[in-house]
Amino acid sequence: MKRSFASLAQVHDHGADTVIDVRSPSEFAEDHWPGAVNLPVLDDAERARVGTIYKQDSPFSARVSGAALVSRNAAAHLQGPLADKPGGWQPLVYCWRGGQRSGAFATILQQVGWRVGLVEGGYRSYRRLVVEYLHDRPMAHRLIVLDGNTGTAKTELLGLLEGRGVQVLDLEDLAAHRGSLFGAVAHAQPSQKAFESALAERLVGFDTSRPVAVEAESSRIGDVLLPPGLWKAMKAAPRIAISAPVAARADYLARTYRDAVSDRSRLGAVLTALVPFQGRELVERWQKLADAGAMTDLAAELVSRHYDPGYARARRARPEPAARLNVERLEADDLERLADGLLAAMAEL
Repeated sequence: MKRSFASLAQVHDHGADTVIDVRSPSEFAEDHWPGAVNLPVLDDAERARVGTIYKQDSPFSARVSGAALVSRNAAAHLQGPLADKPGGWQPLVYCWRGGQRSGAFATILQQVGWRVGLVEGGYRSYRRLVVEYLHDRPMAHRLIVLDGNTGTAKTELLGLLEGRGVQVLDLEDLAAHRGSLFGAVAHAQPSQKAFESALAERLVGFDTSRPVAVEAESSRIGDVLLPPGLWKAMKAAPRIAISAPVAARADYLARTYRDAVSDRSRLGAVLTALVPFQGRELVERWQKLADAGAMTDLAAELVSRHYDPGYARARRARPEPAARLNVERLEADDLERLADGLLAAMAEL
């Protein structure tokens, strides 16, 4: 049975027991439906081989070869990951555009007796919905931006707000990047399409009548870009600014980034990249602090000499914050109190 989806809300509430992406592993890795499992009917090498036969021999020969490979791979899936599925199992299957790969696999599953849904238009129809939602429409959500210089524990505060029932959009978590020089040291980022899929899935699940807390970011987090609708909404949203002394922020950063700076060779490479901006003499001083393990001192200098001036320049064009919260320390109990203050400030906006 073919199924069409007119909105991401329908995608979110698809109702199937399992969503199956039958595309090749590389296609799946770039992006896929939220929660889908990959059961490829052609792997990457097989797909390339069938494509070569199509171009160099004939479409008919390619279909014969492809059908044989699909049948063999489908049998492996039936005897493997699908072997324990009950008679009432209802999967939803898609490929690139809802064509031969998903159609062939769905037919086999239907012959077993399962009630199979086939996504009309395949992955491409889903991707169009994501683009429409994030790129072509204004944001339907009311955002409140949590702002503050580097080291003011904004990401941790988002988690504390979520624990207090606030709708939270953690962009750094979705982007697998900490949004700083050391953000990518230990994390591989998703593709742009996969980032947008995760972002759209998160937003669709929110109640539009309630505000959404989000951390202030630039339009780029590591290698991924914020979609234009979200970026425009963030720039227009009211901001709550958090401030703390450099010493407190440096201590917090040294604790928080302990894992990211443990690889001294990679830390050195990150610092070296700052030479065009800060000069060789200053960066060499920072390298010596890193070599000596003086991470709190290093963090303090990076905050005062690199991050804070950059934030000051970026804020020149922004309106004044709607609220300000000041804190002297950033220990666990201080953050709990700060989260309560943020909750109260959000209620006033």
